[in-house]
Amino acid sequence: MNYIGEHLLPGKLGHFFAVLSLVASLVATIAYYKASKSALPQPDQQSWLRLARLSFLVETVSVLGMFITIYFIVSHHYNEYYFAWNHSSRSLQPEYLLSCIWEDQSGSFLLWSIWHCVLGWVFIWRNKKWEAPVLTVINVAQFCIATMLLGIYVLGYKIGNNPFILFREQMPNLPLFANPHYLSLPRVHEGNDLNTLLQNYWMVIHPPVLFLGFASTIIPFGFAYAGMVKRDASWTSDALSWSSFSAAILGTGIMMGAAWAYESLSFGGYWAWDPVENASLVPWLTLVAGIHTNLVFKSSGYSLKSTYLFYIITWVLVLYSSFLTKSGVLGDTSVHAFTDSGTGTQLVLFVLLFFIPGMVLFFKEYKHMPTIQKEENTYSREFWMFIGALVLFLSSIVIIAKTSVPLVNKIFHTQIAPPEDPEFAHNQIQVFIAFIIGILTAVTQYFKYKDTSKQYFGKKIWLPTLIALIISVAISLFGEVHYDKKGPGFLIAIHLSIFAAVYAVVANASYIFQVLKGNVKAAGASVAHVGFGLVLVGVLISSSKKTILSWNTTGVSTLQGDGKENPAENITLFKGVKTDMGKYHVTYVTDSLNPYDRKKYFELQFENKKTGETFNLYPDVLKNNKGMEGYSPNPDSKHYWNKDIFVYISSWLEGKQQDTAAFTAKAVKAGDTLFYSNGVYILNKVEVNPSWNKRTIQPGETAMMLDFTVITKDGRHYGATPGIAINGDNVRNLPDTVGSQGLILQFNKVLDGGKGRLEIGMKEDKTMNDLLTLKVYEFPFINILWIGVLVMVIGFLMSVGQRLRLKN
Repeated sequence: MNYIGEHLLPGKLGHFFAVLSLVASLVATIAYYKASKSALPQPDQQSWLRLARLSFLVETVSVLGMFITIYFIVSHHYNEYYFAWNHSSRSLQPEYLLSCIWEDQSGSFLLWSIWHCVLGWVFIWRNKKWEAPVLTVINVAQFCIATMLLGIYVLGYKIGNNPFILFREQMPNLPLFANPHYLSLPRVHEGNDLNTLLQNYWMVIHPPVLFLGFASTIIPFGFAYAGMVKRDASWTSDALSWSSFSAAILGTGIMMGAAWAYESLSFGGYWAWDPVENASLVPWLTLVAGIHTNLVFKSSGYSLKSTYLFYIITWVLVLYSSFLTKSGVLGDTSVHAFTDSGTGTQLVLFVLLFFIPGMVLFFKEYKHMPTIQKEENTYSREFWMFIGALVLFLSSIVIIAKTSVPLVNKIFHTQIAPPEDPEFAHNQIQVFIAFIIGILTAVTQYFKYKDTSKQYFGKKIWLPTLIALIISVAISLFGEVHYDKKGPGFLIAIHLSIFAAVYAVVANASYIFQVLKGNVKAAGASVAHVGFGLVLVGVLISSSKKTILSWNTTGVSTLQGDGKENPAENITLFKGVKTDMGKYHVTYVTDSLNPYDRKKYFELQFENKKTGETFNLYPDVLKNNKGMEGYSPNPDSKHYWNKDIFVYISSWLEGKQQDTAAFTAKAVKAGDTLFYSNGVYILNKVEVNPSWNKRTIQPGETAMMLDFTVITKDGRHYGATPGIAINGDNVRNLPDTVGSQGLILQFNKVLDGGKGRLEIGMKEDKTMNDLLTLKVYEFPFINILWIGVLVMVIGFLMSVGQRLRLKN
């Protein structure tokens, strides 16, 4: 059958690039391996090196060609390709077209491969001495990634997924392909759209940075491989700048993910110990451990074996995290994980291809690694740096063990149940890790390598210790850190960790001035430690003081009972009705649908009861797609220097009927109690031009207002103030509504010649009003966390610059 309107050339070109990339990476691997053999004559080494670079160039062009082709297909909405149809739509904003690429596993692998090419060329430019062995490792990884993008069958087994496969080839049994004009059908023409959770600007920038961090960890691994095969430990000096760069970028990528979660997800925070979050954090921990043992070896000759091990397992853990994320193992436990696309076996082989040879080579060369037999002095910097690295390693083991439970259950057919409170399961251990690491971060730099006199150490450390103690005690006493949900023991651990975190900040800032004498160029490590301490302070305070503001005071809820939200923690607002919410009055002002981003925005006005300050927030919802029901909420926040007010929509209902009920006339005087279907309402008083009247009165009008208290059957109290505005013979009615009760009151007239009896009108609106249910948090001092991340990354980059200056 001849299908009308298909564009077949881009797909053929893209698949050609995929095959060429596979072949080029294999040739580059072999050529670089040959060039790394020191037994070969120099001319032969150079010949293999030229072939390797040429192959790597072809590989780079092929990878970029694939990326450009995919972007071309997606941006032109060539929905004859399954990739374009499944991950984009014609109504999608152009800025999210890049997100469409890394929504798919193939796209994320391609992004990873691009970064390997970029890093490879930078490495060739900067580190020619180690080019052959390190690029051998990179090209082995490139070959593995290239197999993920093939989508061909070998002996009945599918190798990878072809991102350039046609829609009709991917799903050949769909009836719509019996139509030669299937591309014009609405279902195909529009596209399946991008996952609603990814329609956020963070998801345009977060994945590229994160995958650069992942890709960069192969460089320290490559250095470790090169050092073992050449039995040359001088690689550790060159590796430091690369590993520091990798730690900076990977840390930034992880925290960009945290920022995305904070701004776009509705679990109310930036970190939930989600399995995919954990899988990305663990390699960063082991990488930082490796950096510290690397520094120890460079300065004292100790910890070379630990450095080898940490750099090897960091790259392997990156591969393992990719397996967890992309194999579908975590599909039921994580909001970040991909579904299984049939590449699980390949991913396992990818991990084993580096883990097994890496560990075999490590143990084979173990006895040849330079070591110092003398034990480290406990008053030396290298001793405590090694202890810190070991603590980070133990922390990573605990996290990855808990994260791997779904895999263990799958392999061994066990039924290890997840903890009732997954966050606390991690926090109860990591809070003590934070305390130990905070203390070590504070004091270790005050030790000198090899030996430190007690007098010198005490002289330098007493002042920052005293300052940190004063600040942390002030926080504990006056900072209202009263997190008692998990018992007094956990609260004590929080306060101890706050001291340790403050200590890390103060001690490292003091070190810059006391010891380094303000030499900022040499202060990269101290700046990074200050940032890390600030991160700990921000995490501890913002998490332990996180407060729910939206306690339900209306007794009404639109939640559907799915168990995801606690009705008591979600307040319901009626459109146009000011509602009491603890520190604030909140009004659901209006809502609107933005045709550009297809989001429904809700305007909420907050009024601070104490200060009178008002501000508006605009949380939104976007209709779920890809077979998911309901809507995906996107939070909004009001940022202050010392806190964030964070709000998201839990549920909402729209009124669909027009009220046709008539008012019922009732006679009443001050002090009378009248009944309605859900309670009573009492007339407290009648006043002319009262000071408490908030209604708009025109010039020349006199206001006569009634003050009612409405009491529901369950004891909730509401105010209502109907009235009239009189100007000569003209009377203008000012009715009032108790929205949550559907009760409307109006002042009709004065009875009995003004002897105190009045006629009011009452009706109950049984139709559905516009209302929404929302959740509101207060995050105190969360900006300390974001500032800490920035400072830490700056410190890592300063260290990179310092290493490069020393090398040049």
